[in-house]
Amino acid sequence: MAGKTATRQAYGEFLVEKGRVKADLIVMDADLSKSTMTNAFSKEFPDRFFNMGIAEQNLFGAAAGIALSGKTVCASTFAMFASGRAFEVVRNSIGYTHANVKICATHAGISVGEDGASHQTFEDIALMRTIPGMTVLNPSDGESAKILLDQAVDADGPFYIRLGRAAVEPIYAADAEIKVGKSVCLRDGGDCTVIATGILVGEALLAAEALAKEGIAVRVVDMHTIKPIDGEAIEKAAKETKGIVTAEEHSVIGGLGGAVAEYAAAHCPVRMAFVGQGDCFGESGKPAELLKKYGMSADSIAAAVKGMLRG
Repeated sequence: MAGKTATRQAYGEFLVEKGRVKADLIVMDADLSKSTMTNAFSKEFPDRFFNMGIAEQNLFGAAAGIALSGKTVCASTFAMFASGRAFEVVRNSIGYTHANVKICATHAGISVGEDGASHQTFEDIALMRTIPGMTVLNPSDGESAKILLDQAVDADGPFYIRLGRAAVEPIYAADAEIKVGKSVCLRDGGDCTVIATGILVGEALLAAEALAKEGIAVRVVDMHTIKPIDGEAIEKAAKETKGIVTAEEHSVIGGLGGAVAEYAAAHCPVRMAFVGQGDCFGESGKPAELLKKYGMSADSIAAAVKGMLRG
C-alpha cells in the first residue's frame, strides 16, 4: 500500500492517467489548479484544460454546455464554492439537464485547517444530495478516490465527488473491489455498526480497534456513496447489530447521518447516534486538532458507540 496521500492528490494523478486513454475528457478549474491538483492535466493536455478564473458560476455553466455538446467534463474548485456559490447553476444547468459533468470539489470539511471557517464547508453533501439525479461520492483515501473517479467519469450524468486537502493513511489497495452505490464492510462486529464516510472511515477503524480491547465488537462500513445510499447495508446493520453510529466530516444535519436515518426510518427502525460537525462554524487550526475539538476523531466515535450501547 502507498503512504499517506490526500484524495485531491489522487484526483490530480487520476486525471493525467485517464486523459491519456479518454480523448473526450475535458478538465476545467476556477483559478485553483495548483490546489485542486488539476495543474498536471493542464500541462500535459493544454488544449483540453480551461481555467475559468475566479468565477465559479461561469465555470459550471460552461461545463454544462461543453458536456451537452458530447464531452465528459471534470470541473473543480473548493467544495465551499462548488456547493455554495454555484448551487443554482449546478442545480439548473447541470442537474436539470442531466449534463455529463463531474463536480470534483476539493478542500471539504474542517480538515481544510488553517483556511478557517469561511472555507470549511459542512453543507455540501446535504445540498448536493437534494438535486435530482445527482450521484454523491465521498472517498476515504487515495486509492478509493481513483477507483470511484474512474467509474464516475465512465458513467453518464452528473456526479458530486467530495475530496480533501489533508493527506490521510491508506485504507485500500489499488486493486480493491469498490463500486459506486455499494458500501464496503471493512471490519465485522456484532455489537454496533459505525457507518462512516470520507476521512472519518480511517477514524472509525481506529475507534473499532480501541473498542475491541474493551470487548466491544464494532462493524465498520465505508459508505463512500451517499446517493444512492446502500440500503441493503443499512438493513443488515440494523438487524445484526444493536445500533448504528454514523461518522462524517460534515454537518450532522442533512449529510450521511440524515441519509442513513431517512432510510432506516422507512425500512428498518434502529437506534442511532451521529458523529459530525455540530450546529456551529469551525475555526483556523491544524486538521487533527480541529477534528478532535469539534468531535470528529476516533475518540468521539468510540464515545458515541459506548453511549449508545449503554442506552
